Amino acid sequence: MAPPQKEYKLGIIGYPLSHSLSPVIQGAAFDSAGLSGTYKILETRPEDLVGRIKTLQTQGFHGFNVTIPHKVPVTLFLSGFDEFANLAGSVNTVKIMEDKTMHGYNTDVYGFLASLPQDFDLRGSSVAVLGTGGASRAICTAFSTLGVKKVDLYSRNIADACENAEILRTKFKNIEFKLFQSEILETLEPYRMVVNTTPVGMKSFSGSQSPLTDDLVATIDPEGIIYDLVYNPFKTELIKQAIRHNKKHIGGLDMFIYQGAKAFEIWTGAKPDFDKMKIAALENLV
Repeated sequence: MAPPQKEYKLGIIGYPLSHSLSPVIQGAAFDSAGLSGTYKILETRPEDLVGRIKTLQTQGFHGFNVTIPHKVPVTLFLSGFDEFANLAGSVNTVKIMEDKTMHGYNTDVYGFLASLPQDFDLRGSSVAVLGTGGASRAICTAFSTLGVKKVDLYSRNIADACENAEILRTKFKNIEFKLFQSEILETLEPYRMVVNTTPVGMKSFSGSQSPLTDDLVATIDPEGIIYDLVYNPFKTELIKQAIRHNKKHIGGLDMFIYQGAKAFEIWTGAKPDFDKMKIAALENLV
């Protein structure tokens, strides 16, 4: 008699999570890999993080994803990190080992790099990153591998952002980091790429808003790219602005699928079908 198939128990922690399609794409990943398991949405407020981590360790979970606002705080509970998570100081995927220790990974970096056009060269360029949280750290880590020369960080809360900016300066000495108040941004002309790492525009957060004004989006260089990490809705207000002004743009869906596929591989050792995961997401997007 064949041994019983392993039943994987996975989930995602963050707040809010009503927009999340992670259960949808991970369900497709299980199907495409011929594996069995569950993937649960575990909405977790910041004050409940410690209790949630203990529950995940003791209730038979094999791993979990991490999203806003826990990507940095969760690192305090982990005993090991992959290279990208170590560089970013930010984690979006956790694997729970048999001895209940937890290892952190940053598959956001992998997902972002995999989603870029192969012929898009950022060597020696200047870029802008909106936001200074865990996702921002992942994007800056990716930029460090692409030869970016300068990163301008824009934050609505300079006081909170200063520490993150200093961490990035320490980690990536080959890049010049400057921190600015979001409100002073007047033109995107100097930038080869502008990346929104904030939740502005997210379905359950501020779905009809954009982190940039229409006039600002119009100023990016014709060869530059507007990149919105938000994937739900499929066309965020920022992406709609880029389309209206005939600007090159990338939405967050492919990065979301790539990072999810990489996480699944870390948890199970099996490589899921990217296309089937993307189709499942598209069927559930606005």
